[in-house]
Amino acid sequence: MDRNLALNLVRVTEAAALESARHLGRGDKNLADGAAVNGMRKMFDTLTIDGVVVIGEGEMDEAPMLYIGEQIGKATPGSVKVDIAVDPLDGTTAVAQGKANAISVVAVAPRGCLLHAPDMYMNKIAVGPKVKGKVHLDMPIEEIIRNTAEALNKSVSDITVTMLDRPRHEKLMEEVRKAGARIKLFKDGDVAAAIATCFENSGVDILMGIGGAPEGVLAAAAIKCLGGDFQGRLHPSSEEEVVRCKNMGIDCVDKIFTLDDLVKGNEVMFAATGVTDGELLKGVVYYENNRAKTYSVVMRAETGTVRFIESIHRLDKKPEYAK
Repeated sequence: MDRNLALNLVRVTEAAALESARHLGRGDKNLADGAAVNGMRKMFDTLTIDGVVVIGEGEMDEAPMLYIGEQIGKATPGSVKVDIAVDPLDGTTAVAQGKANAISVVAVAPRGCLLHAPDMYMNKIAVGPKVKGKVHLDMPIEEIIRNTAEALNKSVSDITVTMLDRPRHEKLMEEVRKAGARIKLFKDGDVAAAIATCFENSGVDILMGIGGAPEGVLAAAAIKCLGGDFQGRLHPSSEEEVVRCKNMGIDCVDKIFTLDDLVKGNEVMFAATGVTDGELLKGVVYYENNRAKTYSVVMRAETGTVRFIESIHRLDKKPEYAK
């Protein structure tokens, strides 16, 4: 794929972040999410790609745009055919409540290379490059932590496991504590939390627990670019969800999806822009004279390049953002 597409993806996530950040702390997560979707869609409409949304805002009858199966971009006869995974606002509640770790994310890969994950839960584990191949989703928690400590040349007591702050993780927390590791909980935004395991200065070494399956594919795309590792197993909560898996071509619901199952090949690109301040990226900052600053990251698995981008936006020159 054209490497210039990677920088255009940053424009897509910037647009979503700029639109949704205006709703910080206003208590309406649906309004914030809708603004992110609108911003992302407007920028996608300017790209010369033949895209299909495989991870989106829901099914066609559930979302007005960026729904699973939707055609994206201004396709021409020579346009590259791509799968697109989006989460215009990972952390809708965080934005509504004025809290941290909300980001806008998008991943793009050649057609057929991203798993069409159903909108349900997934049990996940994510680690950085030095731990790749050393842990497995079905390993005992104590063994996962011990292997991670050995790979990182740390003591077990210095290993930090991060997970969503949910009642469903009480047993997992007990096991991590019993193993002697530290725990860092987060309220929302498990894409950023999974990616953080690939950065030494993030302070987290392992992501574990149950979160959204679509977010799992997005996190896997970024982690593939960073050389880390990710595994996931779908966690349906009803027979209806089991049927939905099979309707989407996933016959074995108990299958552990490896990084290469979730993201095939090495041509994947990933971009994210911070909406609120987090460990991975700072959030949108509004300045005087109708200006705003965004903080983004863009990655390519093919080259391993990771770029952090700070952008100043003159909103008076972008009428769609001027308020």
